[in-house]
Amino acid sequence: MEDLAGVKSSQPPGGEERGVGEGGGPERGSGGGLTAAQLAVLERCLHGLKHAKNDSHTLAALLLISRLCPASQLDQPTLRRLFQAVGLNLPARLLMTAVRGSESSMLPPDELLSLGTALLAALSTDPDMASHPQLLSTIPLLLGILANGPANQQNQDRGGQSPEKNAAEASKPDPVGETSDKAARTPSEASSRLDEAMAADCYQVLTAVCGLPRGPDQLLSRAAVPALCQAVEQNQTLSRGRGLALLGLLLSGKTRTKAWRRHSAELLALLVRLSKDFSQSSDQNRFSMCSQLVQFLPPAGMAAQSEDLKGVVRRVWVALRPMMQAKLTPKQMGPVLVLSACLLDLHGWELVGPPKFCCLLVNRACVEVRMGLEEPPGNDLSPELQQTLTGCYRIMEASIEQACLQTSPQISVSGLSLQQSRQVLGVLEEAFSALMFYLQQVDPSRYGDPFVFATVRSLCSWLAEETSCLREEVTKLLPFLISYSRKHLQDDGSEQNLHDWISEERDGWTGSEALRYLLPALCHLSAEEGPRKVLLGLDAPALLVDFLSRCWTSMKGKGWATMARDPSMETACSALLNFTVTEPERVRKDSCFRTLEALLSEALPVLVNKPRLLVLAANYCTLGLMIGRLKSSPSGSVEAAQRRFFSAALRFLRGALDSGSGPGPVKVSPGWEENWDEAAELWRLSLQALGGCVRVQPSVCGLIREEGWLRHTLSMLDQGSALPDRHTEEVLEEALSAVAQQCPVCRQEIRDVMQSSDRGALSRMRNLKKSLGLK
Repeated sequence: MEDLAGVKSSQPPGGEERGVGEGGGPERGSGGGLTAAQLAVLERCLHGLKHAKNDSHTLAALLLISRLCPASQLDQPTLRRLFQAVGLNLPARLLMTAVRGSESSMLPPDELLSLGTALLAALSTDPDMASHPQLLSTIPLLLGILANGPANQQNQDRGGQSPEKNAAEASKPDPVGETSDKAARTPSEASSRLDEAMAADCYQVLTAVCGLPRGPDQLLSRAAVPALCQAVEQNQTLSRGRGLALLGLLLSGKTRTKAWRRHSAELLALLVRLSKDFSQSSDQNRFSMCSQLVQFLPPAGMAAQSEDLKGVVRRVWVALRPMMQAKLTPKQMGPVLVLSACLLDLHGWELVGPPKFCCLLVNRACVEVRMGLEEPPGNDLSPELQQTLTGCYRIMEASIEQACLQTSPQISVSGLSLQQSRQVLGVLEEAFSALMFYLQQVDPSRYGDPFVFATVRSLCSWLAEETSCLREEVTKLLPFLISYSRKHLQDDGSEQNLHDWISEERDGWTGSEALRYLLPALCHLSAEEGPRKVLLGLDAPALLVDFLSRCWTSMKGKGWATMARDPSMETACSALLNFTVTEPERVRKDSCFRTLEALLSEALPVLVNKPRLLVLAANYCTLGLMIGRLKSSPSGSVEAAQRRFFSAALRFLRGALDSGSGPGPVKVSPGWEENWDEAAELWRLSLQALGGCVRVQPSVCGLIREEGWLRHTLSMLDQGSALPDRHTEEVLEEALSAVAQQCPVCRQEIRDVMQSSDRGALSRMRNLKKSLGLK
């Protein structure tokens, strides 16, 4: 590369050769094409590029093209030919020569870097070139230049480390409280080491890579986050503009959680600095900074215990309060409310401020929702308004639980008084009325719209806590809610828009999400006659059975070792139990309940041996027995599937209580003790239902003896001096009485045990004694 100096001197860095790179990227389609003379020159230059004998010839051809054939006049195919002729070898070698040093080079390192980055910037405008492995291999070098400046990058590389390691090491922040050469550089010194043109070229390449389908992951794996954080910390050239923008892209998509998991320390340090800048800015500048700050907040639940993050949230709330209390335009209010929603996601109401401000925040959100949604049907909401309203929804959701703590005259957890809680509930009711008005207008063609999903989710959070308000409106909306949930469940997560949107918030879209949010409301509404009749007309039981079937299939597919409890399945069982108790004729005739019985008979024998899923097993056991009590057995025998279910149910119920090895009170078994508060009522309902099953299907008594339930229960009651509570004693006595009435053999066994002993809890069951004719 001896003669590079002469070529370079004819065109200064950052001049016309940058016409095909950042700071002059190709304005595709904006030119009117080339003349015949220009085309002739271009063809000769392209031929020269392909057959260049050295780098000087290549650079000379490039300079001639840039002067005679402006990039704005080159169409995409011509640019592609130009890029292919140049290739990536030259800019990569220029960078390597600059950072490693070469005595044979006649150009100083800064000029080599300038040339290399300019060529890479030009090549990166082509997506194929931007995704080429050779270009991707230069990313650590570019990051090192941005983080440390070109001179520092060269010095580090000459220390014997590879460029990749240099970039990774250079991007690591200095330990808090320590001083290094990097940290000692003043912003002006750092800035003088990196001219704006070179910085722009580096950011052009990185931004082009980030725009590729796998680009964010490519940057993340090459330590882009810590390097860019350091560039901002050192106040390097363009770092506050281009650097923060690029970081924002990495932290706004699917790589957000991964980036925070890998580089939480660097990102948290950057967030602390940004929050201080925010709090020290003028009010007008703060409005423009709100959206930027949102990008740099961690995902909810991550770093939640960090004192630094807590300080950030407190500092930002202090700055937001006067903004919220001022008279704002809709354009100003939107970013403020979205940022407020994100802060609530991180730390709840703890740091928001005094109760009066909390009320103001909720009121502002509710007013925005009413103004945005109570428009005439058919009016399209702009993306900006949708984003604002989605933020308002999250503020409303966060306030629901706190406002519903108004049953006590004491001050609630959030500091709201009883009167303030009632005021908040009032404005929430008006806002959720607007949500229902909006959803009534939603056409099925928009079921895949993420904003519609956000609206449904918010409404369901209200219905989970409050179903007595707006009862008529809620009932009228049930057809939409059931139709919406059924469509998503049956499509099984195929809605790409929703999948992409939800994946940015958490693990992904499965198709059952809409119904999961609706389930608590269905549990409440199915217990009330009016809404229940509407739900039956909408075939809601079949929807719930379909949901349980899909969940069970998914559960089996994932394997039991890592299986976690799913509260949504338990809630679905509770809603189905309401239908079973209140609508016996529907249960007898509706085919979906036969499907449910088949599912229960398959699942319960498996769940009996899964202690972590004990509450779900209790739900399945109760639901199956409650259905069983409604179906008589004309043949006098139990079908195979029913037999399998009853056998599992009896084994399950038998394991709840334990009398121990000697006399003393009967206790809850160790396996049930942790979940007894939730499972106790289900266990009692199961025993009551078991008695009903025995009455309509006497053949079940044979299973009661075969599975050892009767022998175990009699022994436990005979040895145990007392049961955990009176209710437990009553349901056991009721079940034993039903068995004794329907099975002569069982009757005699019970009679024999009661006659042989006058100790234990069994001897105190007077109604059972009376039914057996004992004194």
